[in-house]
Parts: sequence; C-alpha cells; structure tokens
Amino acid sequence: MFEELWEEDGKTTLSTPDWDMNPDLPVFGSLVPVKGTYRPEATMSVTLRNVLISDAVDPLCVQLLQEHGINVTCKYKLPKEELLKEIKIVDTWVPGEDYLLLTYEEESRLWTRGYLERIISFYTYEEESRLWTRREKLVISGYNYDGLIVRSDTKVTGDVIAASSTLRVVGRAGTGVDNIDIDAATRKGVIVLNAPGGNSISACELTCALIANLARNVASACQSLREGRWDRKLYTGSELHGKTLAVLGLGRIGREVATRMQAYGMRTIGFDPMVTAEGAKSFNVEKMELEEIWPLADYITVHTPLIPQTKNLINNEVLTKCKKGVRVVNVARGGIVDESALLNALKDGRCGGAALDVFVEEPPKDPVTLELIQHPKVVATPHLGASTDEAQQRVAVEIAEQFIALASNCRPEDRAKYQVTGVVNAPVLAAAMVPSNGPWISLAKEIGRLMAKMIQGVIPATQIDIKTTGRELESMKFLSTAVLAGMLTGHTKNGLNLINAPALAKEAGILVSLKHDSSNESQFMEVTVKHTKMGSHSARGTVRADELPYLLSINDATFGQSGIVLGNNAHLFQGQDHNTNLASIVSGLAAQGATITSVAVATGKNTWFVVRTAETMQTPVIPGVVAF
Repeated sequence: MFEELWEEDGKTTLSTPDWDMNPDLPVFGSLVPVKGTYRPEATMSVTLRNVLISDAVDPLCVQLLQEHGINVTCKYKLPKEELLKEIKIVDTWVPGEDYLLLTYEEESRLWTRGYLERIISFYTYEEESRLWTRREKLVISGYNYDGLIVRSDTKVTGDVIAASSTLRVVGRAGTGVDNIDIDAATRKGVIVLNAPGGNSISACELTCALIANLARNVASACQSLREGRWDRKLYTGSELHGKTLAVLGLGRIGREVATRMQAYGMRTIGFDPMVTAEGAKSFNVEKMELEEIWPLADYITVHTPLIPQTKNLINNEVLTKCKKGVRVVNVARGGIVDESALLNALKDGRCGGAALDVFVEEPPKDPVTLELIQHPKVVATPHLGASTDEAQQRVAVEIAEQFIALASNCRPEDRAKYQVTGVVNAPVLAAAMVPSNGPWISLAKEIGRLMAKMIQGVIPATQIDIKTTGRELESMKFLSTAVLAGMLTGHTKNGLNLINAPALAKEAGILVSLKHDSSNESQFMEVTVKHTKMGSHSARGTVRADELPYLLSINDATFGQSGIVLGNNAHLFQGQDHNTNLASIVSGLAAQGATITSVAVATGKNTWFVVRTAETMQTPVIPGVVAF
C-alpha cells in the first residue's frame, strides 16, 4: 500500500497512490516551524522505534536500547530469505492479515506507527443483495524496523537494504563492515555505523602478543615441548629492543600498538595518508612514505581497512624490497597481505616469520592458505582480534549508544549523553553532531535550495563551485554535501538526505568543486552555479553569533553589511525597479492575508527583495516580478 516513506526536504513523505489521504497530513520527521522564528533543521536525527538484532551481541546492547524506549527484536542466524521477509514492511490490505496503522501525535506533531490495536469499521459490497454491509475487525499494526544491528554473520546485501522502506540505520557491532553493501546503503540514504573503538584494545594486545611471539618462538617451542623434545638452541629468538616496527595505518589500533611496542624499546615508523607527520610525532611515530619504510622495517604490522588501495598491500614486489628476514603481522583484514607471495617469501628466506589472525577466506580452504598456516615460521590464530569478553561488551554498548544518540524519539537529555563515533558512509553526518557545525550545514542547504530555484531546477552538466573562507571553515569540506542536499530537494525520484546527496548528484550529472581561502579572516561561503543554458548565479552567506544563517548577497547585489536571515517564511523576488516592484509585492502579499514582518532589498544589475511574513505560506505569483 505504501509505495514510499522517505525523507525529502528534511521531511518524510508518504506516497499513497491508491489511498485518498488528507493532503495536509503532517509527515514523519518534519520540524514544525514557529511563526516569526528560524529553527535549524534536525540534520542528524532519525526515528528509531523498532530495531532488529540479527546476530548475537552482548545483552547490554538490548538492555540499553530498551531502557531508552527503543523496541528490540532478536532473531539470530536468519537465512537471507527469512531476513528479507522479516524486515519488509507490511504494505498491502489483505483480508485476515495484520497491517500497518499510522497515528498522529498532537504534542509532537509527528506521525508514528506500531503497537496499536483497535476495532476499525469497513464496508463490503454484496453482489446478490446489492447492499453495502458494515463490518468490524481488530487491527494490529504491521511490524517494521527502523534499525538493524549485525555482527559478521549477517550479510546486509543490496537486496536486504532494498527490501525495507523504513530502514534508516544499519549498525555493525564491531569494526569491519565488509558484510554490508555500503554503496547500496548510501544510495538509499541509510546510515551505516560501526563501533570503531570497541575492540581497539583487544586487537592491539593480540598484535603485540604476536610480535613478541615471533621474536621468541613461543608457539613453536611450546608445541615442541609438548611433543617431548627439549630444543633450546633450535628456538633461540631475538630481542625486540632496538628493532624497527613499521605500523601501516595509524588509527586507533595502530597508535595503541605503537605506544605499547615503544615500551619494549622499539623504534616506531609508520604510514597513514590521513595522518600528518606532526600528528604521528605526537605519539612518537616517525611518518614515512611506503617506499622509505620497506628497507628499514624489522617488523611490519598492518592496521588498515580492506579497500582497493590496500588489497595485497604486502605483495611479492614489496617483500623483495624489504629487509631480509622481515616479519609480517596481520590482525586487520584478510587480503591486505598477499598470501601466496608471503608463502613464497617464507620459503626463500626474504620473510623471517609471519603472524596471521585473518585470511582471505574464513575458515580457510584454499590450498595455498592451508600450506601457509602449516609453515613452521607462521603463527596463525582464527580471527581472535576482537574475541575478548571486554571487546564484545564494549562494541555492543558502543553501537547501542550511537543508536540512542541518533534517535529523535529518545529524550534530548539522553541523546546528549552519547556520541555518534562510527559513521562509515557519510562524514557529514558525524560533522552534524558537532553543535558548531549545525548552523553552517543549515546555511549550505538553504543556499543550495535558493540556487536550485534561481536556475529553475537541476539539470545535467550543472557546475557547482563552492568556496569557503576563514580558518574555521577550512575543515568543513562536508558543506559541499549539504549544498547538494539543498539543491536536489524536490528534484529526485529517490529519497534524499545528507547521506546519498553526493551519489544522487553524480547520477544527475552535476559537477562539484570545492576550494578554501584561509587568508581572509571573515567567515563565509559562496556558491556559484553555472549552466550553458541557464547562465551563472551566485549567493554568499555566513553564520553569525546568533547561530542563524544569513544571506549576504545574490550575484552582484548585497543585502547591506548584516545580510538577512534565511529560512522560515522568507520569500525571494527579483525585479527591475525598486519602488514599483516593492509596492506590487507588498500589495500582493497583503491581498493574500499575509502579515509582513520585514523587508530587505539588494540592488545590482537586478533588484532583489526578501520579504518575511508572520505566516507560513507559498511564495505567491506577483505580476512584474519573478518569485522564487
């Protein structure tokens, strides 16, 4: 019955082609404006009333969600077809079946769903008597999920994501998200979270244990003694003190490993494209390029995600460049180390030992991998990086806390206790959780909407140039996403939000550039939109101490030194003559019963008028001027 339930223009719209709904229906997630004031959009909240947990997690996850009013259903190890059925919304009126009810809450002005039982009346037409008969039936709301929590067993494929029209968040109680189709989630606007800090200590400690194991042959010596041998000379090791450890990936785990191995007296060098040399130096790691690292490292440990750039990062060519006898440790992801190349390097002596906790295929079945595991200079463990009681509890709690921080249906004071730390597919959402970023995101979306109106829609080959100035805006690269979200509002068939705006823009043939000027102390952003048929338009805006978005100029016309507030009940018009056009605008609005609270005028090649009304109303068509 419900074809689409999705966010559009900061609201969630219901498309109901075969149900004559009230067109004035308030919608899910809408933020009802207060007359005469501007209220920034809730850019980082979703409704999370029902959550499905499909892999076993620590009970604290369930407990924490339920304590904050989020309903939890636990169904583990569901086959794909069962999972598809479970998360699919009940969307048809079928006799004898339960179906979905929506109810409107006056206090919150939101439409909600679920947990209602009532007697409804309906009519059936009997052909024989040619009479309509009134009937009654008990109706129970359809059960659907806003959130899904998984570990590594459940595969969240594109089919799974497409099956639910209400899914808003997928949470991985762990670090790796290889089992989640990130592209499919992003295109549909579904937030993907992980728990990046939950297993850091456990993975770090296993890494350190394996490094020490390689140095002192602990596992091999233990097995030898169990078999009745006393091979002291055979298992003579080497000290870690004074050796060089290369850490590839200087995130949470890499930093923890470096810090601990420094206590052994090891020199730590490393590489991470996202970490500056100064940043690495703060935890005593000397940042180098990869080609500089290979001939220096006695030990190499990898702590990167498995992405195209890191697949087979440690390969035959690299092992040839490395110091003879280098030892390799992988507690990150199978596939970062080329298993075939590593086996060959162990055989010919280029590699002096390896410790592996992860493999390309798990459990391993490939003959090469099995031979690698059996090699006497290899210590292998069955993916134990996060396998501690503490880590399992920590990742479960961390993902639950992020769900609560996102849930608009939780109390604000409860949400404020927690942070969203693991957004995988939309950095702009994590940025939106920082209070100081919110007003700038709102400004970017407002300017985006304005520019779309000025070029009369969004068409392929539209070029959007975004420029920010001021030191504080240098790190706000996410503002380009907010501009796109504003521009595409009302111009896409798919649901639009801050997650999928870049993908939908690319699909629409929109070209985007972003540059920053830190030499100017003034903070503002300027958006220029160009198209061969529609010409070029630009708008400049800023955020002031009151945290409201201000429009400073349009094209060559400036709205004074202060600018004007964008947002609720502000209507934009373009004309040619100040006095004549303004009189027409004022009389036109008054004729529709509007109460004008302020007027701002900017004059350049054209004259621009921004008129604010006390009432929320559509911008009227007024003869002699162009309304946006």
